Amino acid sequence: MSNNYEPRLKTQYRDAIRAVMKEKFNYTNDMQIPQLDKIVINMGVGEAVADSKKMKSAVDALTLIAGQKPVTTKARKSIAGFKVRENMALGAKVTLRKDRMYEFLDRLVTIALPRVRDFRGLNGKSFDGNGNYAMGLKEHLVFPEINYDQVDNTWGMDIVICTTAHTNEEAKALLTEFNLPFRN
Repeated sequence: MSNNYEPRLKTQYRDAIRAVMKEKFNYTNDMQIPQLDKIVINMGVGEAVADSKKMKSAVDALTLIAGQKPVTTKARKSIAGFKVRENMALGAKVTLRKDRMYEFLDRLVTIALPRVRDFRGLNGKSFDGNGNYAMGLKEHLVFPEINYDQVDNTWGMDIVICTTAHTNEEAKALLTEFNLPFRN
């Protein structure tokens, strides 16, 4: 990969989306225009309690999807009813920033979401009030990096898109410009 390569959505943001957002919300300063901050992908692997090999395959799948190695999340305390011990690996998460974040968002919108079964659009109310959007996918197989024949389990994942917007309205307008298909 050469140094002069720039992701398609980053170029689109710089050339078109910034101008649309500035005009729509009447920002007086370019620094007020909201932008993407980071994307956090979280995968809970509850089956790892019984079989530690499942944790490794989930980490491998998340590595393929995100393009970087995830961090394993561990249990904070033991819970006997769930057979969970303290510091047992139960999930994986990865934080994407800069070019990898734009690449992932591009793949999510153009390839993964159209492959979701019975997809009718994203819930437009899943904002947290501070400009962050959270969504969930029921199976990781919608990403083209995953080889369907080598999958032993399907895992769901949470995807949180963090922006520098201050309100839900600004964040929704920004993500709509990035072509996220909202229902309402």
